[in-house]
Amino acid sequence: NAGTHQDLKIVVDQLMAAIRTNPNIVSPDTDLKLNQPQLRIDMNRDKLAALDLEVDVVGRTLETMMGGRKVTRFKRGGEQYDVIVQVADIDRRNPDDLKSIFVRTKKGEMVQVANLVTMAEDVAPFDLGHFNRLRSAKITANLAPGYSLGEALTFMENEIAKIDARDITFDVDGVSREFRRASGSMTLTFGLALAFIYLVLAARFESFTDPIVILLAVPLAIFGALATIKLTGGSLNIYSQIGLVTLVGLISKHGILIVEFANRLRDKGLPLDYAVLGAAELRLRPILMTTGAMILGAMPLAFATGAGHEGRQAIGWVIVGGMSFGTVLTVFVVPTFYILINALRQRRVPSRLAVEAAPAE
Repeated sequence: NAGTHQDLKIVVDQLMAAIRTNPNIVSPDTDLKLNQPQLRIDMNRDKLAALDLEVDVVGRTLETMMGGRKVTRFKRGGEQYDVIVQVADIDRRNPDDLKSIFVRTKKGEMVQVANLVTMAEDVAPFDLGHFNRLRSAKITANLAPGYSLGEALTFMENEIAKIDARDITFDVDGVSREFRRASGSMTLTFGLALAFIYLVLAARFESFTDPIVILLAVPLAIFGALATIKLTGGSLNIYSQIGLVTLVGLISKHGILIVEFANRLRDKGLPLDYAVLGAAELRLRPILMTTGAMILGAMPLAFATGAGHEGRQAIGWVIVGGMSFGTVLTVFVVPTFYILINALRQRRVPSRLAVEAAPAE
């Protein structure tokens, strides 16, 4: 913020009033409170110029007399003591005490400081908060059950956008900053996970189309995981995001079982339809066993209690919902797209061979 803390206080009050209208944000508070009495002293530069006095001379005099200045040290009896120049405490409690402080001009004359300054009583923040080298005010609050941190931050941003303050900037700190950082890198992390799995599968199957068929199960599993999060009242946080990345590898295994076995049956000479149907039928049992083992293993996380149970529940419900929904659809979607993609490949290959063989006739 480029203005003063008083200017910042006006914006904070407007934002706090908007926050209190949201019942999902509980006990909002700010560290910017103008409740510290202060005495504001403005120097009369015209009088200083007339008396040939420098501003810093008056300022250092007030600083020394009122705030104190360490001028030297001395030792006595093996102990070292600081020598501090300062007016006695009883003589610096009231604004009228400035009348007893004098400053010397260059001509050697003593001038009363009270005649050179203008005093005004004011209030100031108890703590002058700063963030990123700017004047700042921190707003904290609790969230009602079922209201996510992402929704709260979106609400705050929308309310700040409504406030007409050009020199006000908004940033997050603490848990909110970690959430934003994790959310921003989630897309990259998820994309890298898919790309890595795709490259590994392409090298394993020596094909660029088979990995696409296998990874078609991923969107289905993610949809099931997100639906489960919604039904259980959870949120898309760092823990559920970790569960989603884990889910990519788990659900891909179902497609691998079907595609790999279908390729083996086709190598033995079986037609495309019979090969993929046979693979889906024969590999159904290990697919269900894998899904059952994962779901049962994740159940203790989904129903966890105690300290930190929110994080464990988020991971558990993502795996339970994603594996359950993804498995049901995988056994139907993967064989269907396997037939469609390979049927298209079979149509293109004979036509290309026919064109290449035409000149030989």
